[in-house]
Amino acid sequence: MFKKTFLSITSVFLCSNLTQYAYAEPLTVYGRANVSLQYADEGEGSFSEVSSNASRAGLKGDMSLDNGMTVLYHIEWEVDLANLSGSDNIKSRDQYVGVRGDFGTVFLGRKNTFTKAYSSKVDLFNDYQGDIKHIWKGENRLSESVSYESMDIKGFHFGVNYLTKGSEEGEDGVSVGLRYGDLALKNSSWNASLTLDSDINGYDTQRASVQTKAGSWLLSAMAHRQKQSGQDESKSGLLLSAQYAYDVWKFKGQFQSLQDDNAISVGADYKLGKSTKTYLWYTMHSLDDKPDKSWLAIGLEHRFES
Repeated sequence: MFKKTFLSITSVFLCSNLTQYAYAEPLTVYGRANVSLQYADEGEGSFSEVSSNASRAGLKGDMSLDNGMTVLYHIEWEVDLANLSGSDNIKSRDQYVGVRGDFGTVFLGRKNTFTKAYSSKVDLFNDYQGDIKHIWKGENRLSESVSYESMDIKGFHFGVNYLTKGSEEGEDGVSVGLRYGDLALKNSSWNASLTLDSDINGYDTQRASVQTKAGSWLLSAMAHRQKQSGQDESKSGLLLSAQYAYDVWKFKGQFQSLQDDNAISVGADYKLGKSTKTYLWYTMHSLDDKPDKSWLAIGLEHRFES
């Protein structure tokens, strides 16, 4: 199974490169290798492990069409560099084709909800044990979905994901989002969003976030509410985070809550080069109905793009 999967992925890369030369179509091959040595105490004893933190590889590109629009594509896989092998080694991430024009962009395929996409930069421990997905619902990647995101309207963007039923027993779901500013904070000093999910993987969620740069500081806050679809009882939570940049260092801390559940994370990144860093972090989960859990990790990340 793994050999077939590997050969299929290799074929896609090779064919895409041949297409690039044949039609002069822009193509980017990119990825991220992130592996850490971790010490974990999950309430029933401690142990050490090597973890691949959402390491990934993918390709993306776009091409202008005759009618002034642009077709674009994005195909990405998660690759476990540490402990999973065989068919479990490769998992699907965002994979879609789309069309962009003066009306905005339409995507068809597998894509993050706008709740997940607009929160990713605010979560300073994304893809680690401090990731907000371990406490909150709403971090979803939708298969069989249709998505739309508007063009820039005086700094604002509007997006909607529609999750199709996929079968007679399935349920339609909708995720909508409104954001202001720049997610990467390169062209704006503010990034703010408001998102709502209805019946996405069995939950309804509402989330509001804001992030800003102030000198060497990066400050973030997020309010969250969730409930099971069709139920009345809901839970509310809060996230506060801060990051301070000093020379080649970034020091960061984050607090997240959901009713009586809490997560605290602290860490530091050390830049080794333009695309490479080493890091150290510690996360503790204090959960109302489960034993406390904690993790300590030191790791290395390298990003590539060609």
